[in-house]
Amino acid sequence: MARILIVEDDRDQLLLRRLILERAGHAVAAVASPAEALEAVRSAPAGQAFQGVVMDLRLPAAGDGRALIRELKALLPDLPIIVLSGRLQEFSATPESGQVLAALAKPVRTENLLKTLARLAAPLCLALLSLIPAPAQSRDFTFQAPSRGEVVAELRLASPGSDWAAGGREAAMATLTLDGSARQQVLVFGGPAERVYNVFLGELAPGAHTLRVERDAALSARGSGLAIADATFQPLASGDPRAVAVAHAPVLLARADTIGGFTDVPLLAYYTRGRDAGGPWLEYTVIFSNEDGGTSTRDLMARWGRTTDIEYIYRVWLDARGEPAKTLIQTRDHRDVPYEGPRFGRHPVLVPVTDNNMVEPAPPGPAPIRYQLVPVPADLEAGSRESVMDLHPVTYLVASKELRREAKLRPPAAFEGEKIAHPRHYLMVEMKVQSENAAVQILLRRRNSTLWQGSALGIGKDFIERSGWARTAIELPPGTKPSDIAEIGAQCLSRRDLERQPVPKNGRCRLEAFGKIFFLGEDYVPRPPLALPRLPSGGWPLKVGEMSSMTLP
Repeated sequence: MARILIVEDDRDQLLLRRLILERAGHAVAAVASPAEALEAVRSAPAGQAFQGVVMDLRLPAAGDGRALIRELKALLPDLPIIVLSGRLQEFSATPESGQVLAALAKPVRTENLLKTLARLAAPLCLALLSLIPAPAQSRDFTFQAPSRGEVVAELRLASPGSDWAAGGREAAMATLTLDGSARQQVLVFGGPAERVYNVFLGELAPGAHTLRVERDAALSARGSGLAIADATFQPLASGDPRAVAVAHAPVLLARADTIGGFTDVPLLAYYTRGRDAGGPWLEYTVIFSNEDGGTSTRDLMARWGRTTDIEYIYRVWLDARGEPAKTLIQTRDHRDVPYEGPRFGRHPVLVPVTDNNMVEPAPPGPAPIRYQLVPVPADLEAGSRESVMDLHPVTYLVASKELRREAKLRPPAAFEGEKIAHPRHYLMVEMKVQSENAAVQILLRRRNSTLWQGSALGIGKDFIERSGWARTAIELPPGTKPSDIAEIGAQCLSRRDLERQPVPKNGRCRLEAFGKIFFLGEDYVPRPPLALPRLPSGGWPLKVGEMSSMTLP
């Protein structure tokens, strides 16, 4: 293992190069200026001296980089230095070019950088390189766009060796390059099983185009390969019902603190349609693999019936020509504000800026990870937004594996702070409720038992106070079957002592309907739902402090 110092004043490039070298097994220190580089070299403890330096030439000017080479060589004449430059001809004419181990042209291919580093300590570095997966698989796909318009790419990808639950083997990242320049990423989170990943390429001119798909060594887990099975392309004609929805879908950049961490990643985007006084609108929502902040794992299961983070990020009202007339994004503190930021065609470019994935307009410049997910349509008139996950059960699979990798799971029936049992031990309950100054929890009683178990776990703030379709979950002993459930009930609780502002004590609830009630199977696919008697006409009207129940057949 070599100890490497990276010197780069571009934050994104600094992060990418650090990831490349760490994934290759090197110990890395990264600094952003010549002064920091010199201090790092001078202060390195005995036995931990740097075995090489990888540095940009312009820091920010080329003269700064050449001066740093001279000062490093004055301190340590034998220190190997690798220079990265977009103007190699200019550098090769300077005296400092003779003082470096190698000078590589930017952009630098990962394979070239690692081969050059192998020269620092050949036997050691070659052993480390043998641990890296085979060279990134790369394939080019050529297709025709018949006319100007949005194009969707359907990619069949797999990631041999991957397991989202295993550190170092979480997933491969595929980088897509369109016509040699436009770039985006696809996180192949589904593991070794071949799956379809749909991305939009933007509005393309008519004619031939080429999409290159290749494993990104810097952004992939070290033990995760990439298998590229096929790619097909779907130009969306103006009459295609998906055309407008795809044309306005957001581009989403990776949240800065998730890059390289394989946590809280966007798994799926969906859109809903509506109309109000402002005209027809489209709303886009993203399902993230985990919620890193805002609500604990234990509370997520009680209040939402899942551990993913589902956030609306963009709403757009369209004028008669199908162009944005009004926009909103959900930003810090769940505030809705108009979108005033960059666009890729008609696509807004957003980036999550909080642990619970509130967004802001993306800053200018390139981004390390750029997602262009094709949103799927969703009709939420007859179910909760979690029902979108039911149609795409890989979301349950990835979320559960992330819980295991992040040590958020506990044994069944135990209590360990905010940890939960495995999601397969929970009964998912969907219901439609109306609440006024009150909140609801769902309770169950198993056969041959007098014990009732509540979704809120005895915590007032984990009652569900929102109206409309909602979902919760109740932990049950492993092996519990739908036929083991004897009764199901609902309880209404006053919000008086749970709110900062005064609210009336005499709230009320109405459970209007039950939706799907099910367990997850071993394959994370929702099992057939419980058969329930119909609720009385008008549902269950409850005053605070009241509970109603029904016996299951």
